[in-house]
Amino acid sequence: MNLQNKAAIVTGSSRGVGRATALALAREGCAVLINYSSSNEAAEKVCTELVALGVKAICVQADVADDAACREAVAAAVREFGRLDFLINNAGTTRFIPFPDLEAVKDEDWDRILATNVKGVFQMARAAQPHLTASGDGVIINVASVAGITGAGSSIPYCASKAAVISLTLSLARTLGPEIRVNAVAPGFIDGEWLRNGLGDDFETVRQAKAAQALNGKVCQPEDIAAAILGLIKTDMVTGHTLVVDGGNTVGPRIAHGIK
Repeated sequence: MNLQNKAAIVTGSSRGVGRATALALAREGCAVLINYSSSNEAAEKVCTELVALGVKAICVQADVADDAACREAVAAAVREFGRLDFLINNAGTTRFIPFPDLEAVKDEDWDRILATNVKGVFQMARAAQPHLTASGDGVIINVASVAGITGAGSSIPYCASKAAVISLTLSLARTLGPEIRVNAVAPGFIDGEWLRNGLGDDFETVRQAKAAQALNGKVCQPEDIAAAILGLIKTDMVTGHTLVVDGGNTVGPRIAHGIK
């Protein structure tokens, strides 16, 4: 698929995977709405980077947990770009909570994480549906996580939310096809601000351990996830699929001497 003169929304795109994805789309000639919840300065910087690549870009503040905000973000994209072809549901949140400490998980953790990570994905898809249908090339990519497959991650609510995103991807693919294709990517460990802040002093130790466990001997960069997202956008015959992007970490250990 040629992305030239198409238009996209990337939620949570002021940094990390969202920023990398917005830049990747812009390099293909795609206009992009940069969505952020609180990081206005970072979002404006990304917009400037996109415009420098020769495409239209706007920044829109919207909490995806708020349905009215989702609808307004979609409306803003259509007003500015005249169309909407791609929705990348990247916005997400968590709280790093040790799994054995069940009492540390509060109601507000469940409410905030599920509202952003699950309800936000649904609300953005619902708001975008008529415009993606009108596009003729409509695509939704949801950013899940290997946490939703392995049950291990920053917290139990986060793992549950990403498992729900994987299920939601299947439901939306069945519901919105054939006009709209819906897929997900499930990143593994990403070398970026999210985990650096969440893991603190443990970041480098965990990064090295994850790299050692990966079949390709390294962890993901945000650009690796962006490349996978672009691949799913361009591949017309894939829908209802969750693509794990983790360097083979979840596959299991290397087989050094074959199978006896």
